[in-house]
Amino acid sequence: MIDPATHRQLYGRRQGHKLRAGQAALVEELLPTVAVPESGPLDARMLFGNDRPLELEIGFGGGEHLAAQAAMRSDHGFIGCEPFLNGVVGALNHVRDAALGNVRLHMGDAIEVLDRLPDTSLERVYLLHPDPWPKARHAKRRMVNDGPLDLIAAKLKPGGEFRLGTDDPTYCRWAMMVMTRRRDFVWTADCAADFLTRPADWPETRYERKARRQGHEVWYFRYVRV
Repeated sequence: MIDPATHRQLYGRRQGHKLRAGQAALVEELLPTVAVPESGPLDARMLFGNDRPLELEIGFGGGEHLAAQAAMRSDHGFIGCEPFLNGVVGALNHVRDAALGNVRLHMGDAIEVLDRLPDTSLERVYLLHPDPWPKARHAKRRMVNDGPLDLIAAKLKPGGEFRLGTDDPTYCRWAMMVMTRRRDFVWTADCAADFLTRPADWPETRYERKARRQGHEVWYFRYVRV
């Protein structure tokens, strides 16, 4: 078990605009059926009723990437963690519209879920366009730090994949520095095109589209657990 004291709460406010009636109904009716249990150990059988490969997305935003991955691999179980209610509502819309039975959602910090999963239980972990915390004094709040990465490494299977996407130059440099010094992950890139081109099985997020509209470069990092 990772010491929770090494993990700072990484998020701020949890709700943006007021929910409309239909959105509130999703939270009241659908969320309880797909929510990760609030306490106790977690595994595929508890979450999905059978043994299956598990994948987890940290901070899924509007849920479009999570839903697309779940639709591509219906035999896998997908766990999405997002602290903001409006993001959870977005994911619930995808779950309902695509009839996704292989998605479970946690409205809160991903660390709370990672800590409860068995070691070597995850096939993939996704961290796409995280809050960059651009000020140097806030660098310790970034998810790409040794404390959270130790936990991610423990939960990934050998050969499992950690995917990081960002359009923030500061976060890009920081992530490369932190990941390069680690010995439990190997970067899969052989050339610049490998991290400048979005892989075919990496669905685009709304944050990525927004970044490109603003003329930002986007970087796609894939690390394998060794």
